[in-house]
Amino acid sequence: MKKTLILVLILVTRILIYSQNTYVFFGSFNCDKTTEGIYVYQLDTIKGKLSKVSSVKDILNPSFLTLSPDGRYLFSCTESKTQNAGSVSSFEFNAKEGKLSFLNSQKSGGENPVYVSVHKSGKWLVNGNYTEGSVSVYPISENGTINPAVQNFQFLEGSINKGRQDRAHIHSAVFSPDFNHIFFADLGADKIRAYKFDSEKNQPLQMSSQPYIKTSLGSGPRHFTFHPNGKFAYCIEEMGGAVDVYRYENSNLESIQRINTHKGQHQEEYESSDIHISPDGRFLYASNRGTENNMVIFSIQEDGTLKTVGYQPTLGKQLRVFDIDETGKFLIVANAASGDVIVFKRDAATGLLKKAGKKIKITGVSSVKIKRY
Repeated sequence: MKKTLILVLILVTRILIYSQNTYVFFGSFNCDKTTEGIYVYQLDTIKGKLSKVSSVKDILNPSFLTLSPDGRYLFSCTESKTQNAGSVSSFEFNAKEGKLSFLNSQKSGGENPVYVSVHKSGKWLVNGNYTEGSVSVYPISENGTINPAVQNFQFLEGSINKGRQDRAHIHSAVFSPDFNHIFFADLGADKIRAYKFDSEKNQPLQMSSQPYIKTSLGSGPRHFTFHPNGKFAYCIEEMGGAVDVYRYENSNLESIQRINTHKGQHQEEYESSDIHISPDGRFLYASNRGTENNMVIFSIQEDGTLKTVGYQPTLGKQLRVFDIDETGKFLIVANAASGDVIVFKRDAATGLLKKAGKKIKITGVSSVKIKRY
């Protein structure tokens, strides 16, 4: 009896420690440096409640966030949606106090930075600029500061939709599972661009054997992700309202399926946005903005193809991004237009979602990242 009680107490203690050390970071389109731009919350992993810990001012429009592999540093696209501007910024995170400290910024190498990724070594940062379609590569110092860019690649060609695709528009930068390649979803050119990434070289981006793969004309590829097993990849089309499924082998992508994300009638143009896979690799989630404001849930088959499970309203307007915690228990959405942050609890068996805790309000919420410390 005594032994059982001790085991129960140990289990409860571990749960409480985990709950107290899971942080959620939010970016926002604050449009004013005197107002809060990045927010730090704690996630109660029992009830799904979010509690504000701290925030950062003196930065403008932090549109996308990512963390170093060890969680010590947070990197952000800043000055997004600001004419003739654009930067990437670094912050040090004190997990004991739950506070961010600004380190430095560098020019993004283009207007409107929208996506940043960090190499697993923690030594490289890659940024995608939307408006003029370019990517920049930066060395990261041991103290977390960002050094000036060592590479900047500019893409030019657009596609068939002259209103949206007059030129290249890079919307994401995602490393392969082995971090030896990186892929850029180009909404403007209807391409997923690929480069080798040699982290030992001074200029790590190198030409790939498959420099790009074409998507459907007018589809507008936006965000991209790999399956945990490294055998499959998935891209959500912002304008086409579909998810493209690829087999990934020998560093090359092979298209195997294209499946709709929307349950409504055919639209002239869609506004799909983000895509993530549950840590167990069983379910894929893709978000729809526009008139539907929902999330489609797919089950992932053994061959990597998708099967629609259902739809979940996002309980807000214009879900820009969402994230899943590393246990797969919670999914948190950022509804940019309505400024609503909603926590959903995942059913691991069915993949379905259920609202947990109370929604919080963050004006223009643009990005969300979850990290257990």
